[in-house]
Amino acid sequence: MFPRCSFQDRHTKKHGDGEPLVDSSQDYVLLLGYENQTHTVLRFKRKLDTCDVAYDVPITNDTMRVIYMYHDKEPHGAFYTPGSLPDPAEAFKQARSLFLTQRINQAPLKADPRMKTMELLNQDVNLPQQEGTLHWCKMFKLNDINRKHHLIRHGAYSMLRLHYEPVFDSATSASFVYHMILHECQGSSPELEIMSRENGSPCYKADRSILTCNSIVAAWTRGSEGFSFPSQVGYPLESNQARFYLMETHYSLSAGDYGWPSEPKAMVDNSGLKLFYTSTLRSHDAGVLSIGMDPNWRHIIPPGQEHVVSEGHCVGDCTQRAFPRDGVHFFAVMMRTHQIGRQIKLRQIRHREELLPIAHDRNTDWNYQEYRRLADPVRVLPGDRLIAECIYDSSARTAITLGGLTTREETCLVLALYYPRQKELTTCHSLPSLPTVINSLGINELVPGSNPVRIASPPELSGMTLETRLISYDWRNNFRSFQYVTRRGSFKPLCWSARNQPMPGTENLEGFAPNITKSYKIIRSCSFVGSTNVANVVVMQNRNRYVTEPETGVELPLDIDDDDDDDDIDSNNVIEGAARSKVSRSSVTESMGLSGALPASFRPHGSGLAEPNMFAFLLFIIFLNSFRIAVT
Repeated sequence: MFPRCSFQDRHTKKHGDGEPLVDSSQDYVLLLGYENQTHTVLRFKRKLDTCDVAYDVPITNDTMRVIYMYHDKEPHGAFYTPGSLPDPAEAFKQARSLFLTQRINQAPLKADPRMKTMELLNQDVNLPQQEGTLHWCKMFKLNDINRKHHLIRHGAYSMLRLHYEPVFDSATSASFVYHMILHECQGSSPELEIMSRENGSPCYKADRSILTCNSIVAAWTRGSEGFSFPSQVGYPLESNQARFYLMETHYSLSAGDYGWPSEPKAMVDNSGLKLFYTSTLRSHDAGVLSIGMDPNWRHIIPPGQEHVVSEGHCVGDCTQRAFPRDGVHFFAVMMRTHQIGRQIKLRQIRHREELLPIAHDRNTDWNYQEYRRLADPVRVLPGDRLIAECIYDSSARTAITLGGLTTREETCLVLALYYPRQKELTTCHSLPSLPTVINSLGINELVPGSNPVRIASPPELSGMTLETRLISYDWRNNFRSFQYVTRRGSFKPLCWSARNQPMPGTENLEGFAPNITKSYKIIRSCSFVGSTNVANVVVMQNRNRYVTEPETGVELPLDIDDDDDDDDIDSNNVIEGAARSKVSRSSVTESMGLSGALPASFRPHGSGLAEPNMFAFLLFIIFLNSFRIAVT
């Protein structure tokens, strides 16, 4: 069809020299290929799951790693012969994280005289002159919206200035801004008024009045291009109802990741959020619910482990009190961990039956965390329990990791956009109880009132400080028992309203892991072919298939391995459309270890006229999902 274009399905060996080898199963179809003076263009298609289990990775709604490389030299010899491609070590290569199966409508908003924009910008934030993190809080007052409007889109607005040298321009300011969260504040007070006239301050120094700012309006995280609400939903903005908004900006500065200047000086940032809103009201008011583990030192992740599970519970007692009788509908989620997070799942439990996960990412990238739309809204009823389940890989760390707000610490949170909005419940977290924490460390009792905290029993630990126990604990031999206790032990449910106060009746709740008697099961789409047992099978978009069946045993065994096969099955998220070009700035060496010197000067092929025998100089694209690699 395209005689001047050579196009092949290839793969690479994990420990090979980087040259892609021709697949025995050619599963990609070329749709278009041409070259002009500036570009080489290929358009192709493949099945989401080709069933080439040896060399192709299924394309799911997980965060997919796309690794690409290209060269300015022609292949030589027979195109199918090993060694015919230019040296991979000299090729230009990078990696991108993408939601390949999701295409959110990010087309420019149509011109509408009733649509307005608002820019909420930080003012001359002096960033630290060394590695570290900074949480900056700035208050904004909403004066000019005298009647209800709907927020319909938000995105980042970058204005980074350098007083040292132009190492980073505005296009790369996202390298420093890790996330920005806009909170709605309840009520009005002189303290909020004063804060709105100031340039801001570190969040830990902010007035306690910000505790009333507990409802999240918008959230942007590194790698995101912003978010557009569905056509029937908008977030309500009205100065008569809420006049003050707090923007929390988290700056993460790392010399190792971003080419930090050797002696940085006086770096000033003016980044912020740009909001699009309209007076044409939509059918539903949207709300945001935070679900997961409360950021706290009691969230402990042992070192040297490839598979550590943490769970944050939003218990049924809280959703029962807060949600309307007909429930709410989740339509988008943002799933957040920090550096060692590998998987995140939002689970839904109803009447001891675990339903299909609302969302699940088995290949998360902490640099690329943004709202992802669900193919269809998911209904959550009063009394449903929601669990944010996170899996971490701490194998590269020699010390424990604690929960917290900095990127060196860890988090396990899911922000869910839903409708209709309610204000009774905006934060639904859990925190391991102190008895659970000390029992997981082999401690029976602490010395009351001791400072520093000391251990009373068992006798062999008597007098030891809790800090010493955390540092010296034998995680290698005690990890499985620790994991069992933390997952099955008691926890404190934290159910907070928009006023940052506990919901009435939830102050003294004690929570435990649910007693699930029925659960879903996942069958790989390829392995499902030819099966005659179709009872109780739920087919979603002809891709992922689920079976609901009773559990044979409710209690988890001490040898916890129920999640070990997660890497070998498809994601449950449903395809929404074609791939879109949304990227993060993660490097190929971080994603795969394909290191190699880049050419000192790189000139893309095609600066002249097209060659008579055109080759695709995009040598290969790699879809990297966990430890499974496939190359095309």
